[in-house]
Amino acid sequence: MHTTIATTSRRLPRVSDETAGMLLGLAGVAIFSLTLPFTRMAVAAFDPAFVALGRALVAAALAAIWLAWKQAAWPPRAALRPLALVALGCVIGFPWLTSMAMRSLPASHGAVLVGVLPLATAAYAALRGHEKPSPAFWLMAATGTVLVAGFALLQAGGTFHLADLAVFAAVLLAAMGYAEGGKLAKTMGGEQVISWALVLAAPVLLPIVAWLVWRDGAAIAGAGWQPWAGFAYVSVFSMYIGFFFWYRGMALGGVARVGQVQLLQPFLTMAGAALVLSETISLSNILFSLAVISVVATGRRTRIQA
Repeated sequence: MHTTIATTSRRLPRVSDETAGMLLGLAGVAIFSLTLPFTRMAVAAFDPAFVALGRALVAAALAAIWLAWKQAAWPPRAALRPLALVALGCVIGFPWLTSMAMRSLPASHGAVLVGVLPLATAAYAALRGHEKPSPAFWLMAATGTVLVAGFALLQAGGTFHLADLAVFAAVLLAAMGYAEGGKLAKTMGGEQVISWALVLAAPVLLPIVAWLVWRDGAAIAGAGWQPWAGFAYVSVFSMYIGFFFWYRGMALGGVARVGQVQLLQPFLTMAGAALVLSETISLSNILFSLAVISVVATGRRTRIQA
């Protein structure tokens, strides 16, 4: 019996780091895909600054508990600069700018604009010298970006609004945070990267959030369950748990390649917007979704030179 079990175990295929990274990245994207719908739900009652910075402060408290439980050592001095960039991009910049944008943009519209994030992440990683995507990879990334940008323009009647520009700025900051965090996760682990970034940002967040609570205390206390549900999701899942999967996936599969999985995020977000906010998904949504999925599948097969 023991021989049979051992033989069976030897026959089980080993999952490559690339495949494991892609799967973990996909899990992270699935979690992040609901960020915009739940953010839009939260900003219906709360100030965008409170949603963005308050969610980071809640996540920082969770991170402090996790770090204490793990008895994690203080990050080395060389990690402080990348952690600061992660905090600037993922903890403060992206949440704040997208929270402001969700006051006027439908979640499904904003989701398509976020579709340029994989290209931005790969470009940042390449410029920083972390990875050297092949020409075929750039072609697929550019094709996917053109698809989602074209979709956004089609939905907006051929023009971008100020809220669109806020989302694009948020994408650039998130790309920086994703690339820096993905590289750092190779040595620190994804859990510690996002946890330390949150904890290091907490001293900046605390006085601002305290002032917002003092200023808008009555409105915050009187908000219904839906804004609070949105705030809870983006605080616990979007701002913390999702990064456990995301950074670990990039550490295993590479920043540029796993970043391509995010091309699926706009369409997962559309599905979430339909379920959470009852937003309509048109035939063009589905067609663009299929086109982008095809680009992701092709891009996954292109070679990335580490």
